Amino acid sequence: MSIRESGSAPFRPRRRTAVSLAPETLVSARPLSADGPTPLLFTPAVDGVNALSWVEAHRDQVREQTVRHKAVLLRGFTVGDVAEFEQVVRLVGGDMLEYAYGSTPRSHVAGNVYTSTEYPAAQEIPQHNEMAYSRSWPLKLGFYSVRAAPEGGQTPLADSTRVFDRIPAAIRDRFTEHGVLYVRNYGQGLDLPWQDVFRTEERAEVEEFCRRAGIEYDWLADDGLRTRQVCQAVVTHPETGETAWFNQAHLFHVSAQAPEIRETLLATFGEHGLPRNSYYGDGSPIDEADLDEIRRVYREEAIVFPWQGGDIAILENMLVSHGRMPYSGPRKLVVAMAGAGGQGQ
Repeated sequence: MSIRESGSAPFRPRRRTAVSLAPETLVSARPLSADGPTPLLFTPAVDGVNALSWVEAHRDQVREQTVRHKAVLLRGFTVGDVAEFEQVVRLVGGDMLEYAYGSTPRSHVAGNVYTSTEYPAAQEIPQHNEMAYSRSWPLKLGFYSVRAAPEGGQTPLADSTRVFDRIPAAIRDRFTEHGVLYVRNYGQGLDLPWQDVFRTEERAEVEEFCRRAGIEYDWLADDGLRTRQVCQAVVTHPETGETAWFNQAHLFHVSAQAPEIRETLLATFGEHGLPRNSYYGDGSPIDEADLDEIRRVYREEAIVFPWQGGDIAILENMLVSHGRMPYSGPRKLVVAMAGAGGQGQ
């Protein structure tokens, strides 16, 4: 297509505009893996398609497919910067959220974008739904692979509805009936200090947060803090009506630690002083064999795929869990959360 002068009017360069193509021509959609529909992979048919511009033009489609497939993966698009990634998540998920009342170390990148959990590269992070240890959580979770690790570093996904279906009914029923009690002791050089978790230096602000969230708290010696909160074990998705496994009992429980670390923690702090632990909502202990069964189901349901630089993944947080595989070499994955869900929302 050429641009010609009209009459004797001088030629003026036009502002570059996006080429209008039918969605099925510009971007294809298919499940990433033959093992299941999660995640749905969007890939452009031509080079130079900007992720933000395309999602802005097809926002309803991406929103619908994120819920239907529980996760979508945008691969092969151009991404201007972290701010554009945040805008993509906002378009799909709505209002952005701060990482408040967190449970893992992260660093602020820009806006409402944070680093992924800053655990040592050799450490695996088990499957979990973001902030399922709380009564409030993000509905959408976005990942942007700024730099993929040369080896490892995958973010496995597991369908939380399939996890629920596969956990033996007797275990499901106990958790559903009682919920999960999370006990956290902040600081002590082993877990996050309360100042980082609650994003304040003021005890009064912590106390107000806890009152609003239904969290019991006790101030301890040496500026310590202990919190206790009973939360859900399963949830019903507000759009699909599906029932999903949604808690972090297996992650918070002391049995998640390697045997030698567990023994050291118990010998040093005792059960009530552990950095974190989980119980049934009535305070009774959770059978470790039940937690091992839950972990087994997660492992068997995990879908593992390698990141590529520039990938953007958006997860329906209530319907799909995620984790992290060990890795070597440089890796940069950033995270953004959107859409407030949970009790009272």
